[in-house]
Amino acid sequence: MQKNLALTLTGRDRIGIVEQVTKLVLYCGGNVESSRMTRLGGEFAMLMLVTVPEQKIEELNDSINSLQGQGFTVTSCQTEGSAPVKYAGWIPYQVEVNGADHEGIIHLIAHHLAEHNINIETMDTNMVKAPMSGTPLFMMTAVILAPSDLSYQELQNDLKTIADELNMDINISSYTGK
Repeated sequence: MQKNLALTLTGRDRIGIVEQVTKLVLYCGGNVESSRMTRLGGEFAMLMLVTVPEQKIEELNDSINSLQGQGFTVTSCQTEGSAPVKYAGWIPYQVEVNGADHEGIIHLIAHHLAEHNINIETMDTNMVKAPMSGTPLFMMTAVILAPSDLSYQELQNDLKTIADELNMDINISSYTGK
């Protein structure tokens, strides 16, 4: 029987990290179902959902944990399937935020969403420099799940209020991915 493991790994960036970790997963008969990997400053971070035969879980955990000797921080935990029933019937939206970078943007948006019982499924943020001026610009793309009793118009109006408070552009649209 296949089991799901959520694996995380962070450590100093170097060539070959992804190859090394996926080799360990493959060697244990596992498969990477979904993942996020990125370099953050000089560090590399991986987050993976892996399926592995039940009898190989301990072997995979031992193999992955051995990477701590190379300076990586590693965690793993067994998890349920990839499609949570908890949010069945909720409505997915994509939220895009753009504007001048300043402290607290992510917190204010996350706080607002939590207050309205909205779940963040994914969130990607980045800071880039404006082409002409070099001013730091904040960019965020998120997929959220809203309760079915929260109308699109109400959500849009609420996010417009936050956009005005932050002096940023926030756009919301239906999400059709996944």
